[in-house]
Amino acid sequence: MIQRFVMRTSSFTLSILAAGLLLTGCTNQGASEAGEKTSQLAGRVEPGPVNYQIATIAEGLDHPWSLAFLPDGNMLVTERTGKLLLIGADGAKRTLRDFNDNGEFPSVHFGDGIQAGLFDVVLHPGFEENGQIYVSYTGELENSENTLLLMRFTYADGEISGGEQLFAASPSRIQGNHYGARFVFLPDDTLLMPVGDAFHFREEAQSLDNHFGKIVRLNDNGSVPTDNPFLQQGGALPEIWSYGHRNPQGIILTADGRVLENEHGPAGGDEINEIKRGANYGWPTVTYALDYSGGRVSPFEALEGTEQSLVHFTPSIAPSGFAQYSGEAFPDWEGDLFLSALALKHVRQIDMKADGSLGKQQELFGELDVRFRDVRTGPDGFLYLLTEEPGQTSRILKVMPG
Repeated sequence: MIQRFVMRTSSFTLSILAAGLLLTGCTNQGASEAGEKTSQLAGRVEPGPVNYQIATIAEGLDHPWSLAFLPDGNMLVTERTGKLLLIGADGAKRTLRDFNDNGEFPSVHFGDGIQAGLFDVVLHPGFEENGQIYVSYTGELENSENTLLLMRFTYADGEISGGEQLFAASPSRIQGNHYGARFVFLPDDTLLMPVGDAFHFREEAQSLDNHFGKIVRLNDNGSVPTDNPFLQQGGALPEIWSYGHRNPQGIILTADGRVLENEHGPAGGDEINEIKRGANYGWPTVTYALDYSGGRVSPFEALEGTEQSLVHFTPSIAPSGFAQYSGEAFPDWEGDLFLSALALKHVRQIDMKADGSLGKQQELFGELDVRFRDVRTGPDGFLYLLTEEPGQTSRILKVMPG
């Protein structure tokens, strides 16, 4: 069903913070040396008309979180409440697995007021040969503790089987916030998965003896690659690839071979980062973030030995899903970045220039007035959105040219 047709030119509005900062959508370039920062306001954009129509593909979803396309045209969708769904192109859906009844493995940890649950679903790069799918979720442990888990299953003929736990974040916690949990495969079949700082343990993001505020790199069987950066460093966990992160919500491999990640700041300081081997991304020591009190988290926006973000957003847009568009349906969007946003209820488009730098930004689909949880480029070249709406009313939307 075609939901609506719009012809829209969108730009985001600069906000003046109480502190007198004018920082919405700042873009940082060339700030590798401590104390150097080049920033420009990217908010004043004048894009041409965006001509699109939106179709509702499926509805009645309960806290959907992630979407993966199968070669046969069906979709795998996770609901944070614990169900992995198979959804057809006609919107018909059924439960493939309920992680609340998880056999020998920990059940999914989910509840009102916490961010835990069933998270990402990703196909192995060799899926058409091996049928492997990977799922991340928060597992309930003993003593009311929980932690982020990575699992592997086999999919065939509309069913999943097996089940193997490949990774468990350490240490476990009783808190229900900041898990990270998105992951992406690299060309060598290793995968990168961010782990959040658990909110209450942000200082641990600078320590290499735990997984809080880290991105881990694993082989596809869960073992540790022999070229990980901290493998030989005493006291460091061998899975760690990068550190100094807060709450990563999206991670992608771009067409030019870079790994980009987005993450939440508190009230401000959301980021897009280029992820590099062994790099320190500063949190919470180096950040543009505003805390929930309105004050600065740290006086340092740059220090030697830490990476600068490509883009930071103040006030927070609460980025969630992350995609780079590739397709023929919207040629003007080719290569551009898309971030679904929870707090400001839009999808943020960022122009990717030919040299790989980031340019103008615009807000899209704000007329729907919903929180957006995920954004993906479909194999048909259309843009797919997961909404996060009250109760069991969330939807999968398909964006097509008008």
